[in-house]
Amino acid sequence: MGSRKIIFFILMLCSSPLYAQFRLDLESGVVFGTNYNKVRIPNVGGTQVNLANDLSIDPKIFYRIRGTYTIAKRHNISALYAPLSVKYHGTFDKNVNFNGISYAAGQPLEVFYKFNSYRLTYRYDFVAKTRWRVGLGLTAKIRDADVRFKNESNDTHFDNVGFVPLVNFYASYKPSYRWSVILEGDALAAKQGRAEDIFVGAAYQVNPKFGIKAGYRVVEGGADSDEVYNFNWINYASVGVLLTL
Repeated sequence: MGSRKIIFFILMLCSSPLYAQFRLDLESGVVFGTNYNKVRIPNVGGTQVNLANDLSIDPKIFYRIRGTYTIAKRHNISALYAPLSVKYHGTFDKNVNFNGISYAAGQPLEVFYKFNSYRLTYRYDFVAKTRWRVGLGLTAKIRDADVRFKNESNDTHFDNVGFVPLVNFYASYKPSYRWSVILEGDALAAKQGRAEDIFVGAAYQVNPKFGIKAGYRVVEGGADSDEVYNFNWINYASVGVLLTL
């Protein structure tokens, strides 16, 4: 009799859509500008430049993929892949020492800036009501960054891979069944630097399995270490689809 109860309980959990749910968030849009992107490599001896002010940026299509597994309506485990690469072009109005190589003032060049992000997050929703959902968690982030300066004479780059712990937060409000207003992100500041990746926007649930979203995303932060000084502010116009499987 006891084994039958256990089997019945497992079947009930597996058949309940509220017990465990997988959601796929596919996001894309345009990187439409950078407020600043300050680079000095090496930190001691290099020339500080602001790529956003000194050069022109090429508009860039971006994409991000997040998969989230929700257990018992409150426990959220998610994985995010967020590649980012932008290209600047133009000339500096001064001689620039980057990564041990001198780039002359007035000489055309291209700068390729990569900042890929891989994240694993756990978040607990301490408010999980019909209209409101609010949660906090922790994110383990792997940063894969690279800065490359290229002109007719020289081509050099500096790459950096590192681990960054972040605080994850999420808040949404549903004024109606189909509409939601969302604020979510990862952020943390320390002596060596800071990182913020924040989205604010709205979502529309077309049906129980499919939704769409749109909004503004900002990625800001950087590092000040012995090897590198780099702080940036990147703006995104974002749209996406939300799939519940």
